[in-house]
Amino acid sequence: MPARHFDGQRVRAERRAKNLTQKQLAQAIGLKTHAPVASWESGKSFPDGEKLPGIAEALGKDLDELFPRDGAPTLRDLREDAGYPQNKTGQLIGVTSHIPVSNAERGMKRLDDEYVPRLAKAYGVTEQQLLDAQDRSFGVFVPAAGARGQETSRPRPETLAEKLSYLDKETFSGGQSAPTDADLAAVINRRAGAPVVAPADIAALRAGKVTETTPVIREGLGEAYGVSPMFFQDNDEVALQVVEGISFLAARERGDILGLAARGNDSGLSGAALAKINDLIAELGLGKGSRAGGEGR
Repeated sequence: MPARHFDGQRVRAERRAKNLTQKQLAQAIGLKTHAPVASWESGKSFPDGEKLPGIAEALGKDLDELFPRDGAPTLRDLREDAGYPQNKTGQLIGVTSHIPVSNAERGMKRLDDEYVPRLAKAYGVTEQQLLDAQDRSFGVFVPAAGARGQETSRPRPETLAEKLSYLDKETFSGGQSAPTDADLAAVINRRAGAPVVAPADIAALRAGKVTETTPVIREGLGEAYGVSPMFFQDNDEVALQVVEGISFLAARERGDILGLAARGNDSGLSGAALAKINDLIAELGLGKGSRAGGEGR
């Protein structure tokens, strides 16, 4: 499945809106038969990532709007967004083999300096954007990107309401639902051993109508979301660490941090550095087993 979100039903709807047959869409993106398009639309398979730009163009849609992507692009993402299969990348950097780009995409060996401007030009990005994407391929945290090619600052929720909203959005995916007000109240009250809050109190926190909490509420929220209770205090450094930890965890679950077992090479993150990343995730309580309302959910 491509790194971008692909919805076959959405593609079918957009194709029909353009009065295109499956055969016509297939021809527009260089396919000899409509069978792959039929398979994509039925959800039986997914197109290779480098085909998504062509599909979006044929349907008259923006790539980011039709096939959104969470987080920032890696080298592979940039290549696919430019519409190139990996076996064509050697030509882009002026060599006979695609191995240099393949190694960089897999976090094994970084690109030689001379390849960077050539590849950036081919992908339609700046050299810095290409280097940032390469860092992500090696598991190095780089501030998230907005629309393709537009770097934005790292998100850092500040108010309590923003922090709750951030956790709801960033730590629940794959069919999981964020906790309800009643879910959070139940976790807090169970931890406190007494009915200290009601669902309406949680709603007030989420709406920003109440901006202060007690230690027992912060501890309950921390348990519910699987993060440090300090995240809910006025502490920018802790908030930033939690944001970074969640970003690392999300990358690990997507397979973007390729070296969470030490690779034993000189180009990627060292085993010690990777161990520190995992220690940070563990210290902040961001393991897979920590999800809100863990009991009975």
